[in-house]
Amino acid sequence: MATLRRLREVPRHLLVCEKSNFGHDKSRHRHLVETHYYNYRVSFLIPECGILSKELKDLVMEFGPYYCVKDLPLYELITHEFINTFVKKGSCYALTYNTNIDEDNTVALLPNGKLILSLDKDTYEETGLQGRPSQYSGRKTMRFSAEGSMMMSYFSGYGIQEHQPKIALSTTPDLRCPVLRSGLLGGEPEAACSTRELFDWLGAVFSHAGLNNEPYNFVSTYCCPQPSAVAAQASLCTITGFILPERICVLLERLCRYFDEPKLAPWVTLSVQGFADSPVSWRESEHGFQKGGEHLYNFVIFNNQDYWLQMAVGANDDCPP
Repeated sequence: MATLRRLREVPRHLLVCEKSNFGHDKSRHRHLVETHYYNYRVSFLIPECGILSKELKDLVMEFGPYYCVKDLPLYELITHEFINTFVKKGSCYALTYNTNIDEDNTVALLPNGKLILSLDKDTYEETGLQGRPSQYSGRKTMRFSAEGSMMMSYFSGYGIQEHQPKIALSTTPDLRCPVLRSGLLGGEPEAACSTRELFDWLGAVFSHAGLNNEPYNFVSTYCCPQPSAVAAQASLCTITGFILPERICVLLERLCRYFDEPKLAPWVTLSVQGFADSPVSWRESEHGFQKGGEHLYNFVIFNNQDYWLQMAVGANDDCPP
C-alpha cells in the first residue's frame, strides 16, 4: 500500500508564464537567457516551413564545441593561471559530469567566477575562487564550455576531449498546431488555446508522440488542443550538448527577425532545457532533482514581436525569476 501511495503522489511542478514584447524597454528576455547558465538542449519549431534558411543552418552549426576533462583535480579551478586565462575573460562555464545532484558531490563554475559546491544532498554552498583547500582536494570529470576557448591546449596534460553538439533536423507534414493569440495568455474558448495547453502540446511534439488520440495507440492518447489549424509542414531543429547562453541569445535574436519578411507562420517557438544535474537553475537559485530535475524555458515568438515566456522547474526548486 505504501508503494501504491507513492506512485499516486504527483511531484510538485511550477510553470510561470508571462507576456511581453521584444521592443519594450523593460522586456526581460535577454536577462532570463543570460542567467540560465547550464543548457543541454535547445529546440526551435517553425510551422509552415519545410527547409530552414541558410542563415539559420549556419548559425546552428556554430554552436560548438564543448569539452570534457577526465579526473580533473578541483584545485585546478582556483589556480591563478586558470582564473586569468578563462574566468576573468568571462563566458567560462564548468559542471561536473555523470553526477546525481541529490546523491553525489557536484561542482559548478559560474561565469561570474563563483563556484557552487553541492557536497551532498543536504549541503549547498556558494563561494568565490578561494576557500579551504579541503574543498578542492578531490577529482571530478568536468564539462567545460567557453567562448574563444583554449581548453584543449590548457588541459593537454589531462584526458581532455572536444565534443561537437548533436544536431537533429526534421520536417513534419500536416502538423496540427494550436491556434494562439498573443494577447490571450490564458486562451479563450473556441478562439485561442492557452499558454499551458501550448506547453503540453510542445512536450508531445518534441517527444515525437502521436497527436491524433487514435484508439490503437497504446503509447499516447494525447491530441492537439482546440482550436487548432493544420500546418502543411513544420521544421524542428534540436541541438544537444553544453550550450552557452550567449549563443542562445544570438539564436533568439535571429528568430525574432524571422518575421521581418511576410511568413505564413503566425508564431515560432524556442525551447531550452537545463542539465538535470546542475546545482543551480537561474543565477544562483538552488536546483535539485528528487523526482524530475527539470528546469527549462520556452519562448513563443509572434509575428508582431510579442512573446510568451514560459519557465518551469521541478519538485525542489524555488519559483523561477
